[in-house]
Amino acid sequence: MIPVEVEVGFGAGSGGRGIAYARIRGGAADQLLRVAFRVPRQFADAEVGYAALTAVARALRKRRLKNVRLAVDDPGLVDGLSGGEVPPPMVLPYVRLKCALNGFDDVRVSATPTNDLAQRARAEVALLPAA
Repeated sequence: MIPVEVEVGFGAGSGGRGIAYARIRGGAADQLLRVAFRVPRQFADAEVGYAALTAVARALRKRRLKNVRLAVDDPGLVDGLSGGEVPPPMVLPYVRLKCALNGFDDVRVSATPTNDLAQRARAEVALLPAA
């Protein structure tokens, strides 16, 4: 089965509300998916990436995708998923993300340079009213 390429960009505001965009490349035309997510008010940057990618993975599973290649503009997120030691505050977000990714038959997460989706998500988050 040919994998579906998915480019992901995300951002979160100080209130913990976040937006993730996913460009699904496959078939005749690209599809753009917008997913909202939340992180605790006192969050680390890594937590944003974990929460965003978890939300996108769940949305992709609802679309019955089984074989995906996710590209994110956060090399630290990709490195964190490669099996190193997870800091105690990040264990639960890490486990949530790994569980979401394990729902696919085959999944790979790689780093990509900053993309227009990340810029779009960050701009949209900046416009959100404070919670």
